[in-house]
Amino acid sequence: MNARLDQAGAPAAKPAARAIDLQQIFSWLLADGIVAKADAKALFNQAQALLRNATVAMHPLTAVAQCKLQSAAPPHRLLTLDWLSEWMAGKVKLPFFRIDPLKIDFTKVADVMSATYASRFNILPVELTPTDVVIATAEPLAVEWEAEIAKITRRSVRLVVANPLDIAQYTAQFFTLAKSIKGANKFGNQDVSLRSNFEQLVELGKSNKTLDANDQHIVNIVDWLWQYAFEQRASDIHLEPKRDLGAIRFRIDGVLHQVYQVPIAVMIAMTARVKLLGRMDVIEKRRPQDGRIKTRTAGGQEIELRLSTLPTAFGEKLVMRIFDPEVVVKTLPELGFPPDDAKRWDALTARPHGIILVTGPTGSGKTTTLYTTLKALATSEVNVCTVEDPIEMVEGSFNQMQVQHGIDLSFADGVRALMRQDPDIIMVGEIRDLETAEMAIQAALTGHLVLSTLHTNDAPSAVMRLLELGVPYYLLEATLIGIMAQRLVRTLCPDCKKPDGELNDDVWNGLSEGWTLPRPKTVYRPVGCPECRQTGYRGRTGLYELLTITQPFSKLIKEATDIHALRRQSISDGMKPLRIAGALKIAEGLTTADEVLKVTSASS
Repeated sequence: MNARLDQAGAPAAKPAARAIDLQQIFSWLLADGIVAKADAKALFNQAQALLRNATVAMHPLTAVAQCKLQSAAPPHRLLTLDWLSEWMAGKVKLPFFRIDPLKIDFTKVADVMSATYASRFNILPVELTPTDVVIATAEPLAVEWEAEIAKITRRSVRLVVANPLDIAQYTAQFFTLAKSIKGANKFGNQDVSLRSNFEQLVELGKSNKTLDANDQHIVNIVDWLWQYAFEQRASDIHLEPKRDLGAIRFRIDGVLHQVYQVPIAVMIAMTARVKLLGRMDVIEKRRPQDGRIKTRTAGGQEIELRLSTLPTAFGEKLVMRIFDPEVVVKTLPELGFPPDDAKRWDALTARPHGIILVTGPTGSGKTTTLYTTLKALATSEVNVCTVEDPIEMVEGSFNQMQVQHGIDLSFADGVRALMRQDPDIIMVGEIRDLETAEMAIQAALTGHLVLSTLHTNDAPSAVMRLLELGVPYYLLEATLIGIMAQRLVRTLCPDCKKPDGELNDDVWNGLSEGWTLPRPKTVYRPVGCPECRQTGYRGRTGLYELLTITQPFSKLIKEATDIHALRRQSISDGMKPLRIAGALKIAEGLTTADEVLKVTSASS
């Protein structure tokens, strides 16, 4: 867009003759029966005092929300700022808009006006199309700017009402970030060769001819990216170079969300900045690399980031996995373990020797389960050693070793070295080959407790996988003591989930698979609210399938083992399949049938 309202060109603000004031709000509250007449005067004075004593300008709605009023009309809800904003939108007959920064292209909307202009009128552009510009406001009756914006942008203006605190917060954030990206791109585009020659970017950056990883704009963008990911509860940050733009995506509760697109030169420099901080080879972009960074949230909490790069057609793709150290201090029930499975797991991990396997696909929470377990086991009386690729989280109570393929230090070599370190408990990051499996078995046979992971669909299949690798069946029979398969499902947001009647017979029969389970009279459905970013889900919980190796099960482990016989015996021994675990979570009102069916398969 060529036309733009900038700070210098913005006209002097006219007095907002129709700005919403406290008197107007209370007249509406009284008219709707939200505030009782007997209480109105005292509440008005309380809100007025808050406005008078505020150190910075405060919107009247914010003052009312800070009074923490309960509605006089049923259902007597707390009058939060979000609720009041939506209620005010109804009074002025405009749509209410919840600002979700993941869905707003701030580089486009920042072209509509300057930050000064937006702040002056308490407005924020939230969407730009070829024909319309959608502008959020907390002053829906003071719209003297509307004709001017329509004329300069040559678009129709559509008004929506938003939370005044959100408008203030995102006005500062969007315009600052847009300025950084534009400033960075201005220099980054001086040399088109940056798109294909990253080494040249680094060299040019040293002479300040073009954008480099330490450019202040890039520092600001990367810092913002991390803090924003922490606020949104993201587990992974993806920086993905494309032909013309770089895409930034967050994985939140297991689902990837597009966040923003940035110019490709900016993304190259962002990747360089992160690699630099992660002590990775900034010049090398032809091969995958791993690294790690420790940082802090705005609240001072330590966070670890595990970095992984991958060369792609349009440059290096970077994934940052976010690890919260608080996870390892959670208890098994907090991870989603049912009480009976938690007891059985504790009994297994209390054994002096043997092999315990945790199975499941990537991202199913295996590492979290193992770290939580090891943290509980790592007392001053035992020596806990791990060999990992890479080390997921640095934990002071373990002795952790990193696999180094470049110097031929494999999992098997690591276990072999650990055996000479007088360990009590050994954790092997993953059993991928026969050599690693044999070393784990050797460790178990010589009196150590070994925990490891394996990629299989369910617990009984782990036996088949080890036999396929070439492990002799009699060694499995002698060392294997337990296997647990797990998955993660999104949990319903407790602030907005709604009853949804009963599950129909076909769905419930598919979930219960013939098991006698307490059928829920009411199941819940996702709705969406500001707390869960309108998804209806907030957080995840685990589904667990715990197989304890009994003597009857052990006798079935032969060279020509029948997987169906193993499944039948494991269920006889008390194992609940993953889908049954999911059905029980539905009965508790924690998740939905769609979530469970998505991550589990029918038992056969």
